[in-house]
Amino acid sequence: MSPFSPTLAALEQRVQACRRCALAQGRTHVVFGEGKAPTDLMLIGEAPGEVEDETGRPFVGPAGQLLTQILHSVGLSRDEVYITNVVKCRPPGNRVPTREEMSACWEWLSAQIGLVRPRIIVTLGNTPTHWLLGRPEGINELRGRFYPWKGGIEVFPMFHPSYLLRNPSRAKGSPKYLTWLDIQAVKERLLSLRSPTPPS
Repeated sequence: MSPFSPTLAALEQRVQACRRCALAQGRTHVVFGEGKAPTDLMLIGEAPGEVEDETGRPFVGPAGQLLTQILHSVGLSRDEVYITNVVKCRPPGNRVPTREEMSACWEWLSAQIGLVRPRIIVTLGNTPTHWLLGRPEGINELRGRFYPWKGGIEVFPMFHPSYLLRNPSRAKGSPKYLTWLDIQAVKERLLSLRSPTPPS
């Protein structure tokens, strides 16, 4: 984490002025992230979309509204988690950000993780999952399990809400069904982390 950004507010000021990659040229707003900090649960998506670029807030379009519903289904609210993306500016046409763009933004995301101090990071979709875990498998293979990461943090990949919007079936085994199982697993792990360890 940069010694020049002791708070999220100070870090956000630096990110607002960022011109490290070409994405800065087409943005309306930098989409830094929002939520509680510190907090046990952090969610990381791929990149801002059109509505996010217009508002400067993460996950407020249709996919974001679905994410809010997913959290609410297990009694979690956006107010008690922290939400951000791997890159802070919208890629043209909502394309997947390049490795160069993600590398340019990594100092910001790494600093956010250091300041938020999550115990679980939920990665939404292939892009943040591949970036944090460095594994080649797709989200279908990686989702639904906890992976040890840096500093004792666990990474838990889930489908991106935009993928669920394109696959609306709730049948057993469908992406929506699996996401329901996944968010329950996250809630259970949060509860176990927050429970005092019984004396041996």
